[in-house]
Amino acid sequence: MVDWDRVEELRSKDWDWNRIAEDPKVGFHPDASVHDAGRALRGLYHRQRSREGRTGKESTDARPSKKSAVLTESTWNLPRLGYLLTPTFGVWFLLAYLAPSPVGILLSAIPWLAIALAVAAFILLFGLLRSSGKRWSPTFRTTVLTGVVLGLLVAGSAGVVGYLAFGCPYLPPQSTLAGEPGGWYKASANAWQEDGKPIVYFYGATWCPYCSASSWAIWKALSDFSNSVGNVPTSYSSDDPAGPYTPEIVLANAQVTSSTIAFQVSEDTSGSQGNFPGTSNCYQQAYVSAYGGGAIPFLVVGGIYVHFGASLVAPTSLSTWADGQNGGASAVQSSVATESGAPWSAIQTPAWWLMAFMAKGSGVPVTTLASEYHWTTATQTAVTGDLNQIG
Repeated sequence: MVDWDRVEELRSKDWDWNRIAEDPKVGFHPDASVHDAGRALRGLYHRQRSREGRTGKESTDARPSKKSAVLTESTWNLPRLGYLLTPTFGVWFLLAYLAPSPVGILLSAIPWLAIALAVAAFILLFGLLRSSGKRWSPTFRTTVLTGVVLGLLVAGSAGVVGYLAFGCPYLPPQSTLAGEPGGWYKASANAWQEDGKPIVYFYGATWCPYCSASSWAIWKALSDFSNSVGNVPTSYSSDDPAGPYTPEIVLANAQVTSSTIAFQVSEDTSGSQGNFPGTSNCYQQAYVSAYGGGAIPFLVVGGIYVHFGASLVAPTSLSTWADGQNGGASAVQSSVATESGAPWSAIQTPAWWLMAFMAKGSGVPVTTLASEYHWTTATQTAVTGDLNQIG
């Protein structure tokens, strides 16, 4: 007697009829006159199915086994789960990458959605390798389409929440940024302003020697674009090997009075190595998520120009004044303020570049800025030259 459970199982594995007929567990023994065993078995199989249809009852011999039913029914097995999750996270990752803000605000494309996509793809591949059933079917096709729609809904909802609920700006992907001189980049984004003035945003930490060294260039640029910069004590970075105890000027609570620019800052002052600051609004978070790359220091000028992936000033250039040596932070501050001495020589170039981008963002002529804020001739000349190179 033919074992129809075995036949159903082998058919679910896409065996051809000749191979099924040769399987000893099937128990098919055709007459000696039969030249095509596979064809004969197929005919017998369809007669069984036809008899079932006429009687309205399921033949005992033709009834598929529970194992076969599990393989052929629309159950939530690993392959089907993978077919759902892979397009869901794939679409979400793509949209979050193309629009890191507002779509990628709640969950960024890199690294989180990329990790989720990799896990989903692993589940799919593992499930397909382990499955003895079909690797593609109408059920799986429907599941993939459902995953695509689900990805669009989730990504779209994230974008709507980011834009409407939190007021996040649209930012293009990092790959579209245009290179600018001085290690800066230009984004095709709307201006980020406060009361009509371009915002200078600094994201860093006092323990970070790169932030500590760069703080002097930022402080100098702010001082030369304002009437006063208050509440900026001096200190030193942590003992990080990149620049242990680098002198710094703490900008976390800086009070900047300027008719030309506005200053926003997110600076961790815990002193605990590895701590990163939080952000206070969606604009800050949008830029940090889209372009910061998890590195500090990070700077934005007017929402258009960004500096990331490198320090403005190398900590090693200030090692002579580390940990209070040779006058320490006070000596560095005096040198930068008077634009004279060795510390100023290490800081002047990045400071002038930052000022050039601030001038570009404000739209105010350099001559007007120099007159209003009493720039030295050397600073005016350098900033003018840098400004002429900005795209």
